[in-house]
Amino acid sequence: MMQLLRQDTSDPKLYFDKNFSLDAAKISPGEYFSTTHDMVIVTVLGSCVSACIRDKTNGIGGMNHFMLPEDNSNDGNPLGAPARYGGYAMETLINDLLKLGARRENLEAKVFGGGRVLRGFTTETVGERNAAFVLDYLRTEKIHISAKDLLDIYPRKVYFFPRTGKVLVKKLLALHNDTIFEREKAYKAAIKSQKNSGDVELFT
Repeated sequence: MMQLLRQDTSDPKLYFDKNFSLDAAKISPGEYFSTTHDMVIVTVLGSCVSACIRDKTNGIGGMNHFMLPEDNSNDGNPLGAPARYGGYAMETLINDLLKLGARRENLEAKVFGGGRVLRGFTTETVGERNAAFVLDYLRTEKIHISAKDLLDIYPRKVYFFPRTGKVLVKKLLALHNDTIFEREKAYKAAIKSQKNSGDVELFT
């Protein structure tokens, strides 16, 4: 059973990236990864968003990958009840960075994703809600947003280098398979299942 809302750095997909000659960690929806090492963190985003957060002084940093659950209240509030899921994703990453030695006053963020790539939503898209949430959260927490690439209609592949803060973003203008769409649909279904089963209590 997928543990998509119980993020864990203990099982990232680690590999050596020959293009950058660096160790790399690939994260999927519902996961995050943080590190003190000089390496690259990689993910592919559709309507989900990722926050790349680092201590700009010592280079400790990490990335998450999350989606808000659907909100049937239609109140248009990106910081409503579903934001508890996004809040958990953000707090878990930030707390892990602090445990590794980052200082909150030195944190900066770069945010990506929220593309209009999933169909079947009746009001604002899930990507727009995810983008609005991550921006509001970081501003509320007074974490400086130094760069962003949000919304649009394309999935993105994101490479984050925590040591330097560099981010490379590749927009996937043409996909040869539906992997990202199926992955996000599965993630969306898992969030809905956990919400309905009462697992939202994890985030109160």
